[in-house]
Amino acid sequence: MIEKKYFKTKDYAKVKFSFISDAKKVEIFGLNNDWKKPVPMSKRKEGVFSAEVNLPKDSTHEFKYFVDKSTWHNDADAESQTSNIFGTTNSVVII
Repeated sequence: MIEKKYFKTKDYAKVKFSFISDAKKVEIFGLNNDWKKPVPMSKRKEGVFSAEVNLPKDSTHEFKYFVDKSTWHNDADAESQTSNIFGTTNSVVII
């Protein structure tokens, strides 16, 4: 799930990413085109992982969730999916 909060006086939006899993660790890769530095997600109640990130307004970002350092997952609630160089797809969030 992706929730966005826009501010009239700011040039960014606060974006909350949530991912449900029984995993031990979930990270987000790709935001701000940074596929080397993940955004760690915190585990909340009942297996919900979440992270909040400030992203610039009028921007588009590809991303994926990396679960337990072994499997990649897309977000079903993302605005769209786009093909990547590995023959799979990335989730897309539009701010």
